[in-house]
Amino acid sequence: MPICEINFDGIVGPSHNYAGLSLGNLASANNAGDTSYPRAAALQGLAKMRHNLALGLAQGFLLPLPRPNPVFLAAIGADGSEDRRLLAASWSASSMWTANAATVSPAPDTRDGRCHLSAANLVTMPHRSQEWPDTVRQLRLAFADPAHFAVHDAVPPCFGDEGAANHMRMCAGHDQPGLEVFVYGKSGGAFPARQHEQASRAVARLHGLDPARCLFVEQNPEAIAAGAFHNDVVAVANERVLFTHEQAFADPEGTYAAIRAALPEAEIVVVPAAAVSLADAIKSYLFNAQLLTLPSGGPGSEAGAGMGLVIPLEAWEHPRVRAWLDQMLASNGPIRRVLPVDVRQSMANGGGPACLRLRVVADPATVDPRFMLDPAKAERIENVIAAWWPEAIAPDQLGDPALADQVIGARAALLDALDLSELA
Repeated sequence: MPICEINFDGIVGPSHNYAGLSLGNLASANNAGDTSYPRAAALQGLAKMRHNLALGLAQGFLLPLPRPNPVFLAAIGADGSEDRRLLAASWSASSMWTANAATVSPAPDTRDGRCHLSAANLVTMPHRSQEWPDTVRQLRLAFADPAHFAVHDAVPPCFGDEGAANHMRMCAGHDQPGLEVFVYGKSGGAFPARQHEQASRAVARLHGLDPARCLFVEQNPEAIAAGAFHNDVVAVANERVLFTHEQAFADPEGTYAAIRAALPEAEIVVVPAAAVSLADAIKSYLFNAQLLTLPSGGPGSEAGAGMGLVIPLEAWEHPRVRAWLDQMLASNGPIRRVLPVDVRQSMANGGGPACLRLRVVADPATVDPRFMLDPAKAERIENVIAAWWPEAIAPDQLGDPALADQVIGARAALLDALDLSELA
């Protein structure tokens, strides 16, 4: 089978909670202290995966990491009793947002003709900085074939790296050599700029990319200050199309010119601030969407079906965003369908459809089949979630031994159902 794009969605973990740990993520901060609903969150995420599978797309998944994480607390000599935020960090289910798991360069772009994946160090936020060693274990299992994949450890923590959330790939087709666009930040006012330029450059070197087909672009500091903590909150790309807010980049016209110079067939769809403000874009997560190439002749499509934009219901229900989307669809541009999905539990913690997935361009036959979704496996996952995931978690429950046992048991049941006990 030829290589194609596979979306690896994170299964929402059983410790999903609203602790408000992510500085600069407005949704996370606004909902801090609310009761979360892990079972509903996981089922919503699974429904999104099934939705893409039904479109005829290749769909994979990644598993929740071990939580609560005693290794994190032990490393800082804490048990959580001194600081509830440290306790909450050890319970965080943030690995569900696999757009931050790694940066991926497909085989057509790399010197050795293999797909390279570099785990993100996520050092800016304590609750996420603990993820990468377990993420690497999982990536090295899912992408274990050395003839087709190379999985790298995270770059040194002196350079903050947030993974694919700050990386875009543009190309004539997924199986063609691409232009890899790395977006870094310099200043976010009260909020940190999480992606360091040197982290992006290190990843490009480690992946063996052609410097002539790499673009390093600064994110607009105004976007960071407004709550666009990752570039994928204000821009998303797929094949030849860049879908972006007018205020996404520090030098938008220079960025567009550089893209067109490297990829003449590029189509850039710019949403003007006069139609959708930066605040509206961040609140609705319009750009934190999955921009997908729809299979020709697939379910619900027609020959030359074009691209579909999988957006959260919050964007579809936002009056100004909806008006712009209707106008876009009427223009008969490259994005032909808008596909709303319900991921409200993830959205309330600051992650939309794009946050929930890591894009890997590869031949699905080269991936460990245990990580690829099909209808039967989806039903197995659903049964485990329904039987084991907590229905609700209030903030004061974090640290409760009985809840910890339930969370640990839930993950173990999922590993058993998927024959992935190596990750226990």
